[in-house]
Amino acid sequence: MPLKLMYITNRPEIAQIAEYAGVDRIFVDMEYIGKDKRQGGLDTVQSHHTVEDVKTVKNAIVKAELLVRCNPIHEASADYCSSEEEIDQTIKAGADIIMLPYFKTADEVKAFLKYVGGRAKNMLLFETPEAVENIDEILSLEGIDEVFIGLNDLSLGYGMKFMFELLSNGTVEKICQKFKEYGLPYGFGGIASIGKGMLPSEKIIKEHYRLGSGCVILSRSFCNVNNITHFGIISSTFVNGVNEIRQFEKECSRYASYFTDNQAEVADIVRQVSGGN
Repeated sequence: MPLKLMYITNRPEIAQIAEYAGVDRIFVDMEYIGKDKRQGGLDTVQSHHTVEDVKTVKNAIVKAELLVRCNPIHEASADYCSSEEEIDQTIKAGADIIMLPYFKTADEVKAFLKYVGGRAKNMLLFETPEAVENIDEILSLEGIDEVFIGLNDLSLGYGMKFMFELLSNGTVEKICQKFKEYGLPYGFGGIASIGKGMLPSEKIIKEHYRLGSGCVILSRSFCNVNNITHFGIISSTFVNGVNEIRQFEKECSRYASYFTDNQAEVADIVRQVSGGN
């Protein structure tokens, strides 16, 4: 199966362009509580989208799923409503999938699952060392739909300078193995367009296939709509960029099948030799 591609935007016209180009999930990012403090000074996306953005984008798209990242679990304050109210409003606004960021404990995940209440799909964003430490307790909870590894914050949590160190040192692979054990669909990180990125996207896509990942975020650099004002250029960037990724995935699928086909052939021969069915 090809990777599910996700793109962050709160602009309905950009959401429509991305959907037309073949992006599977439009990603509205409402997270802001505590984010500036932990990512201050880094060139990361801090969107601070709103419930109104969720409604607007939902009305603009037809077939793409609407994924919304809420804030970490929190109580109400003078500045914002509680997690329970925020999640309720987000679901009523049309979110198909709710993503919980920056959790550390199973209790936070329990609260999140309770607040969602099966009214939308849920996705857990593993991006703290504490969440990784508590991974078995967390993944043992009933009702989790999908999981994702957030490389930016997780690399910060481990004191690393480059987020893809987590890919090279085996951390991502170990976490993915846990996801496999619990039978959960998973993904990680982001990619630029083919041929771009400090770590070229082709290398990252191959790792997604090797590790059995099912989804990835198209990074801001894939198409930075803040720097492009011509909608024709934005549209062609999306269409060409998604097409290049899909073409490259065909190559990855062929190589991946080399091992899976061999595994099936081995099993078939063993059955024949052993007289099994």
